[in-house]
Amino acid sequence: MIYLKAIILAVVEGITEFLPISSTGHMILVDEWMQLSPDRSFSEAFMVIIQLPAILSVVIYFWKDLWPLQPSAVETRLRLRLWATILLAFLPAALLGLLFHNYIEEKLFNSGVVAGALLVGGVLLILLDRGGRRADIAGVHDISPRIALLIGLFQCLAMIPGTSRSAATIIGAMALGASRVAAAEFSFFLAIPTMAGATALTVAKHGLSFTGEQWGVLAVGSLVSFGVAYGVVAGLMIFIRRHSFAPFGYYRIALALIVLGYYWGAR
Repeated sequence: MIYLKAIILAVVEGITEFLPISSTGHMILVDEWMQLSPDRSFSEAFMVIIQLPAILSVVIYFWKDLWPLQPSAVETRLRLRLWATILLAFLPAALLGLLFHNYIEEKLFNSGVVAGALLVGGVLLILLDRGGRRADIAGVHDISPRIALLIGLFQCLAMIPGTSRSAATIIGAMALGASRVAAAEFSFFLAIPTMAGATALTVAKHGLSFTGEQWGVLAVGSLVSFGVAYGVVAGLMIFIRRHSFAPFGYYRIALALIVLGYYWGAR
């Protein structure tokens, strides 16, 4: 039974991690519906560790765009510059995360906060593509260090549970003039150091002292997370070339109402 639960959780994680719909909001509902294990420490570690294969799916999908060593010196410089902007955007969340991670978990991790963040993010996603917004930043290589740093500051908002890291960075990038494609790609790239850092913090907190069965559960969850996340990334890149992010906004609003309904019903 634990393997079936791991597969379900990995599917939810793989779908929600890169879509701007908040993996946290979904995990609250799924975790209440079923708990992976009576060992809460392992359950928490599982949910973060299976992010690593999701990161790997981004690296593999965008390998040609991310690998810095290219035959052309110009292309190599472009990719090195891209990595510099990614790391620059990563810094604000890294610093604030180290300082306030425990406080946020203790004070803000509740259904009311999650529902509010889902609602606000949903409205912003709906409004973003309205009003003939002009995209001055066509691709990720057009993102300047200043814009990258500002996107990184937007990512800090994702420390509020329910905001969604991808939603915060996509909204920030588009508000600063990025096209939908550029915003989504930079959000994916920024996830690499951000999620790797979050996983490292969790491993440092919980360690890697698992039973044989727990290692098996992690392996199954990781494989599922990788496959689902890869499909989601590929599908989203096709979708946003033809459509806006508004459907995700409406979905977030509906989910916010569900979370609020559950929250008030449980009181």
